[in-house]
Parts: sequence; C-alpha cells; structure tokens
Amino acid sequence: MQTSLKIAVVGSGLVGSLLAIYLKKAGHTVHVFDRSPDIRTIQFSGRSINLAMSHRGWRAVNDIGIGEEIRKIATPMDKRAIHLVGQPLTYQYYGQEGECIFSISRGVLNRKMISLAEEAGVEFFFNSRIWDVNLTEATLHIGETERGAWEDLKYDKIFGADGAFSRVRHRMQRQSMFNYSQEFLNIGYKELNIPANPDGTHKLDKNSLHIWPRREFMLIALPNLDGSFTCTLFMPFEGENSFEALRDKETLEAFFATHFPSTVDVIPKLVEDFFKNPTSTLVTMKCYPWTYEDKIALIGDACHAIVPFYGHGMNAGFEDITVLNRLMQEHGDDWKTIFSKYQQERKPNADAIAELSYRNFIEMSSDTADPRFLLRKKIEKWFSEKHPQLWLPLYSRVTFSYRPYAEALAIGDHQKAIMDEIMAISGIEDNWDSPETERRILDLLQGIPK
Repeated sequence: MQTSLKIAVVGSGLVGSLLAIYLKKAGHTVHVFDRSPDIRTIQFSGRSINLAMSHRGWRAVNDIGIGEEIRKIATPMDKRAIHLVGQPLTYQYYGQEGECIFSISRGVLNRKMISLAEEAGVEFFFNSRIWDVNLTEATLHIGETERGAWEDLKYDKIFGADGAFSRVRHRMQRQSMFNYSQEFLNIGYKELNIPANPDGTHKLDKNSLHIWPRREFMLIALPNLDGSFTCTLFMPFEGENSFEALRDKETLEAFFATHFPSTVDVIPKLVEDFFKNPTSTLVTMKCYPWTYEDKIALIGDACHAIVPFYGHGMNAGFEDITVLNRLMQEHGDDWKTIFSKYQQERKPNADAIAELSYRNFIEMSSDTADPRFLLRKKIEKWFSEKHPQLWLPLYSRVTFSYRPYAEALAIGDHQKAIMDEIMAISGIEDNWDSPETERRILDLLQGIPK
C-alpha cells in the first residue's frame, strides 16, 4: 500500500471516473472536479459515438472488480455488417471464433462509472470550473468566472483527465520545452438514431457493427440494450457530399434515399435528428511531457486524443490506468519514478494507436466494400488459423491482444508488405488457399518479428 495522499482528478468522464476508483482503492482520498453538471441528472447531448470495449478496456475494469457490472450494460458484436447499395448484406467476422467487441452507450457507461466511484468512496464536485493550476504546488484555482474571485485547493497530486481540450494541459503548455500539436480532420460527425421495434427488439442484427461504406463518407450503427442503435454519420464539412450540402429537408431525404436506401425505413426521425443534433469535429492531439515533476499527470484524451475509427479512444485511456496502477504497485511512494516510467511507456503506444485510428477510416469507409480487400482478409484469416504462432492479423493485435500498440503498428506494416506481394500473384483469386500461397507467405515471413 502507498502512503495515503489527497489527490484531485480533473474530469468526471470515463477515464477520470475509473482512475478515481483505482486511486481510492489504493488508499488515497480522491476528489473529482468537473465543470459540467452531473451527467446522471441531464439528458445526453447528441454528440455520442457508441463505445466499442475490447480486451484492453475489459482488463482495466476487471482488475479493479467492476467488470461484471459493466457487462450488464454491454452488447457483444462479433462482426461487421456491410450495407452496400443494390447488393446483399455481407458480414465480416472479427478475430477468431468467439472473439467480439462490446457496444456500450457512452452516456450509460459514464453514469455507471460515476456511481461506482461514489460507492467506492470518491467525492465528486460538479459545476466546478478550474481556471488555472499551480503546477509546483499542485493547487487548483476554482471560481465562478475566469476574472472573479478564485478558491485555491491544494493537493498532493493532480491528474488531468479533462479531455482533448484539457485545462490542466493548457497550463502545462506554458512551460518551456512542452511539445503540443492538434490536427482536425476535414470530416465531422453527427449522431442519428434507429429506434427499437414496438416489442423492444432490434431492427437490425444486434450483434453486428453496421457500416454503410461510401468512400468519402460513411454511416455506422452500434446496438444499445433497449433495442435501439446509435448511428453516426461521418462526412466532410464542405464539398459535393458534405454537411454543408445537406441544407434542407428535401436535400437530406434525397441524399439518404440515394446513398443509404436501406435506412429509410429504420430512421424515422432522420430530419429531426439531423437538424437538431450538432455537427461535431474530430481531432488528433499529441503532447509531451505528460507529467510535471511528481505533482501533475495527464491521462486519456488530455494527452492523446485520437479519431474514433479503431474504437480505441476509451480502451487506450483505460490502458493508461492499467500501466499507471502496475507502476504504483512496483514503485510504492516513488511518484517521480512512477510518473517518469508511465509517460515513457505510454507515449509511443499512444502515437501508434493515433496512426492506426487515422488509417482505419480508409478501411471502414472504402476497403470494406472492395472485393480485393475482402479476399485479402480471407487469406490472412486462413493463414493465421493454419499458423497462429506466425501470423496474427493487425486488427486482432490491436483489439484482442494486450501487446503494445507500437508493436502492432510495426508488425502490421510488415504484414501489409507481405500481403501486397501475395495479392500481386497472378490468379490469386483462384489459388488463395493453395499450398503454393502458403509456402510463399512462409518464405516472406523469414526475418519478420513474430
């Protein structure tokens, strides 16, 4: 056990709430501050992309003993369902048989996490605006307005878990030698909804992540426990097929009838939801260092916000906590070593999942509709089942593994080079599962890390 400290966590989101549980169970006094109201008392804002919990996320909640509670609000998805215009529905299964990711409503999970943290003894302070942070003294400056009277709250440690536009990080950016970058995609997103059938059942297969891939834009739908689906439309902000172009009811309905005809009967409030819900931005944010001496540390989106196309924003943030907790157990009260090793270990992996997430937009929006891509995946699955010790597909390395993201990215690049050669073989469509193809992959694998 560590010496009990007074610790502040800024941000009551998923990562902040889970971190608070870990810190409390490690024997610390934990206060969580959030500028927003308690999410349990308000309706969610229509900015949600449903979460896809995978191995890394489950490990973090299981290790602290709340996994079973979270499973009650999760729906397993073992495949993608691909909706193409004028073609039959097709399925692409994830990983090996029995492997799946889990759809969870962001709002439902956040409410559950806050309640579980309170049950563990964490104190929450909502509607509390942090205007500045004294890094050296680990002191929060809180007040009603930025230029009004502030209250100073001193702590032993402060964790910034306050998201991509973190106030804690903003203060750290004013240091010398602090590196920071943010890059917005020219693609935004908007939440839509497929309601349940009158009897509470799902209108689409409930164990699939549904994708309508259309190259420059796409629609996805993830299941909820109540029979509904949370849909997310990803599109450019400007251009021919863009949010800018969908300016009125008639244009919107014609666009969906042309590009997403299979949704016309299942999204009854398309027009209402489209014009009511905000169009949100997508940003990749990187920074370093993540800590200040042994006083302040950033975690989750506050130090590595990524785009959502691999479904690993939450999983990566939860893995931050897994690593931090291991280092706390290894190094006890040596917080300087804990913080130093934490950022050194996590930074390369955060950069790797950022790159993987960016690339996966191309796969989801374009490649999933390409027969050559489907053949490529079929060959990879066939070979990995014959030689599981030699080949684990990239998606499985990221989603159904605990190996470092940076390792997955490096090995994935090697595997891509091999598959590029295999796909260039004349007649591969007819001989994809032949002994010759198997031997060729084995030859190309020589010298590649396992």
